[in-house]
Amino acid sequence: MLVGVVKETVPGERRVALAPESVPKLTGARLQVTVERGAGVQAFYPDDAYQKAGASLAADARSVLSQAEALVKLQPPSIEEAAALRAGSLLISFLQPAANAELVRSLAKQQVTAFSLELVPRISRAQGMDALSSQAGVAGYKAVLMAAGRSGKFFPMLMTAAGTVPPSRVLVLGAGVAGLQAIATARRLGAVVEAYDVRPAAKDEVRSLGATFLELALEAQEGQGGYAREQSEDFLRRQRELIGDRVAQADVVITTAAVPGRRAPLLVTADMVRRMRPGSVIVDLAAETGGNVELTKPGEVVDVGGVAVDGTRNVPATMPYHASRLFSNNVVNLLLTLVKDGALRLDFEDEIVKGACVTHAGEIVNPQAKQMMEAAAKA
Repeated sequence: MLVGVVKETVPGERRVALAPESVPKLTGARLQVTVERGAGVQAFYPDDAYQKAGASLAADARSVLSQAEALVKLQPPSIEEAAALRAGSLLISFLQPAANAELVRSLAKQQVTAFSLELVPRISRAQGMDALSSQAGVAGYKAVLMAAGRSGKFFPMLMTAAGTVPPSRVLVLGAGVAGLQAIATARRLGAVVEAYDVRPAAKDEVRSLGATFLELALEAQEGQGGYAREQSEDFLRRQRELIGDRVAQADVVITTAAVPGRRAPLLVTADMVRRMRPGSVIVDLAAETGGNVELTKPGEVVDVGGVAVDGTRNVPATMPYHASRLFSNNVVNLLLTLVKDGALRLDFEDEIVKGACVTHAGEIVNPQAKQMMEAAAKA
C-alpha cells in the first residue's frame, strides 16, 4: 500500500500530517510512503529528512493524490483534492462533517473510505489515535504564552529591591485537555490559577495541578466520551451570572469549552469583558466554532476598553513542529490498526473502525456524521 502526504493548503496551516520520524513505522509494516516536495517545510521538516527516513518525494500534489492508496491529511481535503483521489482509496484526516457535507458526499461518490479523526471514540485502546486531544494540548500550552506575551504584567510574584510584584490571576474556563494544559503552563509561569468545568470529574484534575476549582451551584453536565454535553440556554445564563465576578478579577482568561460538532457555548458576555481591568487578556480557544466570548472575532485580536480579546484561529498550527509530530503519531497508530500485511483490512465490528469511518463503498456509513450534517443543514 502506498501512503501519500501532501502540502496543507488551508491559509495559515503550517502543520504536516506525517513527520519523518513516523516513516520507518510505516515502511516496517510493509507500506510505502510518498511525500509531496515541500510538504513539511513550514513545520521545519525538510525534504531530505523524509528521504533519509525512507520516503520517496513527489513533484506535486496531483501525482500523490492520483497514486496514493491511502492519503493522510490534517485539514479536510478540498472538493478538487477529493475528486483527484483514487477510487477505493483510504483517507484519514479531520473531516468536520457538520461543516463539510458536500465534501463527505463527494468522498462517498468517489468510493473513498474516509476516516474522520474527531470521531475516533474515547476509549483506552484509542488514546494513541486521539488527535483532538493531542492538538488541544498544544493549543492549551500556546494560549498561555500568547496571553503572557500580550499582558503588561509578570505572571509570577517577584520580590525585588524596587518592591514586590503580585502574581497574575489566570482563570481557565473548561478543564478538558486544552484547559488542563493551560492550567499547568500558567502554574509553571507562577500565576495564581482558578478553573471551572461543568464536569465534576475535572475537579480533582484541576486541583492536582495546583489550581483552585470554582465551585458553582450548578448541576453536572457530563456527556458521552468524557466531553461536556451541550447545555441549555438557562444553564448557560445561570453559569454566566455566577462566574462574572471571577472574570472581572482575572488578569488573564483562557476559554476552552467546546462540544464536538456543535457551536461553542457562550461563557463570557460583552458586559463581563467591559468589567475587566485595562491590560487584561482573553484568549478564546473556541473561536473557530463561534467562540466562548461574545466579543470574539475569529482570526482577530480586538481591543475592548483596553482588554485584548484574542480569537486566533488554529492555534496548534502556530507550533507546527511538535503539533505535527504528535498528529503524525495519532495518524500512524490509526493507520496501523487498519492495515494487516501491507493491505487494508477493515473490521466494522471494531469500535474504532465503526466509530471513525464516515464513508465506505459509496455510502455515508457513520450515524453521528449523518446527524451532524442534518443538524447543520437545518441551522
